[in-house]
Amino acid sequence: MHPDRLLGLARAVLDTEAAALVRLTARLDQAFVRACELMLACQGRVVVTGMGKSGHIGGKIAATLASTGSPAFFVHPGEASHGDLGMITRQDVVLALSNSGETPEILAILPIIKRLGVPLIALTGRPQSTLAREAEVHIDVGVDKEACPLGLAPTASTTAALAMGDALAVALLETRGFTAEDFALSHPGGALGRRLLLHVRDIMHSGERLPKVSLGAPLRDALVEITHKGLGITAVVGADGRLAGVFTDGDLRRALDHADIDLRGARIDELYTPGGKTCPAGILAAEALGLMERHKINALIVVDEDRRPVGALNMHDLLRAGVA
Repeated sequence: MHPDRLLGLARAVLDTEAAALVRLTARLDQAFVRACELMLACQGRVVVTGMGKSGHIGGKIAATLASTGSPAFFVHPGEASHGDLGMITRQDVVLALSNSGETPEILAILPIIKRLGVPLIALTGRPQSTLAREAEVHIDVGVDKEACPLGLAPTASTTAALAMGDALAVALLETRGFTAEDFALSHPGGALGRRLLLHVRDIMHSGERLPKVSLGAPLRDALVEITHKGLGITAVVGADGRLAGVFTDGDLRRALDHADIDLRGARIDELYTPGGKTCPAGILAAEALGLMERHKINALIVVDEDRRPVGALNMHDLLRAGVA
């Protein structure tokens, strides 16, 4: 097949699914609001169920809900009829997905859901279907046509259901006041968790590893600190222990450009940068990264409330921690 033909087919699929989502937006109504209200009031968990492709979409929706502050899990409707219905309690809400609204495995468990008095939210493509009629809330996720040229494989319909699940999750997230730190607590093992949970105090060099010299010290002492501590920076402190400024390998390179400076006899007072960029130990490591990027620097001195140096870190520390 010619490459242009393949690209044409791909564009047709994307156009069809994009158009389905646009039409879905126009159909949003109070049913969506009511579904959110039921899930917000839920004292248990949102139990998501669906068969076949709808089941795969349902699994993803359950995972998204769970990671954004709405406890949820997926139950296979076929397994539910053989014991897994015991997972559903009277405090739960059931979210059922079926494009036809007539999936036998889901209809088979409707009587038990009704008997428990569990609120049922249905996502179907047929408002007149059995599942839609029996649900307390029905959200219409129907599409005009599938992206499959045969009109058989669930494509646009599953995209619509998936997008609606995302819409529900985000609406609930915002309403609950779910924060980035809350999100990170459910993602501690990934890069996202590291970016959102890791603080400067967790990765900074402190104690004997903190490069530091006093005002009036010979330049060679500062060079030894930079070399031995390996951060490309040293704090310069006054007699009161407060940070007076910083001296970096960049300051050294600039000093080498001045022929009138005797580096052998130079004191740090002649070459250091007064002030310098600093940060507190309690901020997120991601914030420290942003500070470095904004000011185009590679290292920071960490100070306490009295501006006394307590640590230092550089870009390599952030890279090793998976933040940068």
